[in-house]
Amino acid sequence: MGMFKNLFTWWEGASLGTTITSRRNGEEVGRDEAGNIYFRHRKDPARRWVIYDGSNDSSRVPPGWNAWLRGTIDDLPEKSLPSRRNFELTPEPNLTGTMAAYRPGGSLAAKGVRPASTGDYEAWKPE
Repeated sequence: MGMFKNLFTWWEGASLGTTITSRRNGEEVGRDEAGNIYFRHRKDPARRWVIYDGSNDSSRVPPGWNAWLRGTIDDLPEKSLPSRRNFELTPEPNLTGTMAAYRPGGSLAAKGVRPASTGDYEAWKPE
């Protein structure tokens, strides 16, 4: 079923048409640590794209590859950017909508109690 699902869907990876077009007109230029594959058009190198390994979520693209995709840097990230420093954290995708998302104290999805009101709020009343 997995192979046939990508004939018509795009949200969990490249569709069959995108894969064929990428292989025919694109040149693979690299892969990131998340398994995403980056391409540039054979005839127009300014056209660049990514095929995600998994769901299509642009927050899963590391900063260096994001700069390359947008044309901020011309050369590949490993050639034109310095290596990651010890104090820099590994990039994370957007966690909104997942169990790992931030939930402030008192929210329905988090444990804890909502902080008490401070009394500085006055409800609006129409006149």
